[in-house]
Amino acid sequence: MPVTVTRQYEIPDAELRWRFSRSSGPGGQGVNTTDSRVELVFDLAATKALPPALVERALARLEGRLTDGVLVIAASEFRSQLRNREAAAERLGEVLRRAIAAPPPPRKATKPSKGAKRRRLEDKKRRSQTKRLRRDTGD
Repeated sequence: MPVTVTRQYEIPDAELRWRFSRSSGPGGQGVNTTDSRVELVFDLAATKALPPALVERALARLEGRLTDGVLVIAASEFRSQLRNREAAAERLGEVLRRAIAAPPPPRKATKPSKGAKRRRLEDKKRRSQTKRLRRDTGD
């Protein structure tokens, strides 16, 4: 099952590696016999499914989660291996969607209005006057 990142980009099955192991947690008698835990391994650094510019952006944003350019997504919340596979694929798509998203537009610097400056200075003068009146005159 290929992983859909966006409408434009899809990760083919050939670039995905699956690993299965025994899952902890619920499962009753079958928990110790079925390999329902899923790890989805995706080599982000070597992918051909995404353009180089998006790969660079994703590598930079996911550098804390990667090991040698490889992203590993684990899923073990369901008792069924198939549902865990679907969850891992969906999670990979979401992680990659966020990683390749365009950066937000830069903040436009603004300056305070004349009224805001005036009010700030009046407040400072009022506070200064209050403190001046509290001082000991030394008499």
